Amino acid sequence: MTLDLKGVSKIVDNQTHVYPTDLTLEKGTMNVLLGPTSSGKTSLMRLMAGLDVPAEGRIYWNGSDVTGMRVQERKVAMVYQQFINYPSMTVYDNIASPMKLLGVDKAEIDRRVRETAEMMKLSPMLDRKPLELSGGQQQRCALARALVKNAGLVLLDEPLANLDYKLREEMRVEIPRIFEASGAIFVYATTEPEEALLLGGNTATLWEGRVTQFGPTPEVYRKPVDATTARVFSDPPMNFLQVSKTGNRLMFGKGQSAPATGRLADLADGRYIAGFRPNHLEIDQHADDALKFNTTLAVTELTGSETFVHLDHDGERWVGLVHGIYHLPIGEELSVWLDPRHVYVFAEDGGLVAPAAYALAA
Repeated sequence: MTLDLKGVSKIVDNQTHVYPTDLTLEKGTMNVLLGPTSSGKTSLMRLMAGLDVPAEGRIYWNGSDVTGMRVQERKVAMVYQQFINYPSMTVYDNIASPMKLLGVDKAEIDRRVRETAEMMKLSPMLDRKPLELSGGQQQRCALARALVKNAGLVLLDEPLANLDYKLREEMRVEIPRIFEASGAIFVYATTEPEEALLLGGNTATLWEGRVTQFGPTPEVYRKPVDATTARVFSDPPMNFLQVSKTGNRLMFGKGQSAPATGRLADLADGRYIAGFRPNHLEIDQHADDALKFNTTLAVTELTGSETFVHLDHDGERWVGLVHGIYHLPIGEELSVWLDPRHVYVFAEDGGLVAPAAYALAA
């Protein structure tokens, strides 16, 4: 069971929402679409579902061309950010409703409802109405209604965005378990890199309607093919600065340098872009060979056990995520350190030249 997109694109009012895209999703895989708002995630899912017809390209299901086939004729289930349940029906009837529309035998409906409810931990609530449930239970009811169809393709469009933190954490743990039990192709859209890492499977990063990279989630995170992918797969986004190589030295910004060793020794002399994630900046403890940068503090954000520090470095804005609570005056000169092993090197056009050393060791 596979879903193949071959050169699929979407154009609305002469504006391209999805550029020509090739993707192959295999049976029993979790596939995350990761990107900011308006990057094309929902547009791509609507093409997969058959809700929209591509401007060009073809869509294949198990080798059969289903381009233009109505969504009602496909084995597809979709759950949106705004989860929908029928308030006048019990949980049992909500879950059963898709099968009733298909004319499934009553005994088969009962079997599948109870089996799916057990998987979703809803068995004690089958006689309740949706408004008697918590937010997480209501979302599980909507998911159960999608899964009970025995759909081969389950599309989840930011399904946890409207839940509070505790419920999101609960559902993030449950969704991989549900996915493993169903055996379907799951496609999960999110704006949050952390969510992609928690869900695992494969990740496709999207930026302005283009899929920039697709592969196993840890690989895409550790070895982004370009600066755009690295920016998408980092929250806050990856920090960048200019770097140049001359002989056996790398010059970072103004005055900071490090030996070009290991994989960087073979780089041709020239100009590049260095990138590093916010959690790799340090403001107190640092390695002996760490690079030191002088910055100006713009603002701090406390998250409980960590602090986001927004910095100005020679006109570039950086963000650091440091452990501990820091009460620092705005406008203060602040020295920060960066371990060179955490630096990615990109060409000036954005293509990856060398991943960080820690990524190669992982």
